[in-house]
Amino acid sequence: MLSERFTAHIKDIHPGGWPVNGIWLLAVSGGVDSVVLCDLAYKAGINFVIAHCNFQLRNEESTRDESFVRNLGEIYGKQVLVKHFDTNGYAEEHKKSIQVAARELRYNWFNHLLESTISSTEHGNGEEADQNKIAVTTPGTTPSLIVTAHHANDSIETLLMNFLKGTGISGLHGILPLQNKVFRPLLVFYKEELLVYATQHNLQYVEDSSNLADKYSRNYIRQHIMPQLKSLYPGVEHNLLSNIERFKEAEVLFHQSVDQHKKKLLEFKEQEVHIPVLKLAKTIPLRTIVYEIIKEYAFTASQADEVIHLLDSDSGKYVASATHRIIKNRKWLIISPVESLQAANILIEAGDASVAFDHSVLSIQHQTIDSSFKVPVSALTGCIDSNEIVFPLLLRKWKQGDYFYPLGMKKKKKLSRFFIDNKLSKSAKEKVWVIEMNKKIVWVVGQRIDDRFKVTPSTKSVLLLTCSL
Repeated sequence: MLSERFTAHIKDIHPGGWPVNGIWLLAVSGGVDSVVLCDLAYKAGINFVIAHCNFQLRNEESTRDESFVRNLGEIYGKQVLVKHFDTNGYAEEHKKSIQVAARELRYNWFNHLLESTISSTEHGNGEEADQNKIAVTTPGTTPSLIVTAHHANDSIETLLMNFLKGTGISGLHGILPLQNKVFRPLLVFYKEELLVYATQHNLQYVEDSSNLADKYSRNYIRQHIMPQLKSLYPGVEHNLLSNIERFKEAEVLFHQSVDQHKKKLLEFKEQEVHIPVLKLAKTIPLRTIVYEIIKEYAFTASQADEVIHLLDSDSGKYVASATHRIIKNRKWLIISPVESLQAANILIEAGDASVAFDHSVLSIQHQTIDSSFKVPVSALTGCIDSNEIVFPLLLRKWKQGDYFYPLGMKKKKKLSRFFIDNKLSKSAKEKVWVIEMNKKIVWVVGQRIDDRFKVTPSTKSVLLLTCSL
């Protein structure tokens, strides 16, 4: 019997075993799938609360569904929570399709309910339902799972939709039975089995007229594609469901292999990821591995080819996503966060001992020179002749057109040329700050001071500028 198979199935798949004291938040639309799930859960002795979403998309039909579900709660003696959504308004405001908007609204509310404070009042359908308070027989406990009525045919349709859209191997596992806090105990049962169960037990349910609309891709696959496939291959549903299980296992092996490649290729340096060009170029399959690396940084599948082209490009070429850049720097590809190109302007006054900037701190120290004094050799310290300094100083990011007289040189040089000569990567250039006085660069922070401000035999005191990263 279906009820016995249901009980055995959830014992096998439910985390922690049989949910004797657990509470399910049962998503019930009023359709046959959710009504059967409700009946099965009740007969299995599961403690549950019913949650119904009224998306206000079908006028009187939406009102009918809500009334039906409220009545269902009375039949089973379970509390019914109802939420009304302005689905059209949400979709328009967030520029999403109605289906995506409804899904987001639904699961946002469900997750909110999981965190709701539990009341010890009796089960009922009163005003408390609209206030999102859950009444259960065991005070102090909360629902642990959102439970939906997705079944085997839903999973098969999802597999076909994902395959046709080109979502890759992760889209071939269909609908997962347990994902985060969402549990789908009917995935092992076909729609036909649920309809037979409803008939055998005289269960009443409502029909959603939108399920007949061909404008939704899932409906078109359900009503047109699947019947044709079944006429050609009578066992297609069983075969596809078996394939889903094989795809799940193949996906595990796939990610294990990808993780091994990542360990060999990726070197993490603070906020950057460095990848050796020659080693990556020899990787097989190259495009797949490249995409698996870059997708975590908001790059699309189509950009994988652009990244591969970087392997043979000149230094300085890059590919950008909304959040990151992949830059070719000689023998490396460097993935780094995109930083704002607008330079901050920080004034340094005469009395300042330190200033903070760009995750760093600049320490400022005045020191008189004596016989024991030695000019620091660290690139992180700029040693400036105090006599040449007039406050305030300006700390800012460098910009195109900046130039200075590098220490030891009598001719000016543009910073862009200086960076090339010193082989700074594109990401490193973007992080360079300068200290300026009267439109003269005093110090390229962390690189070199300007020759016009160097310490000379006649220097009496110095300004020590030290950058701590």
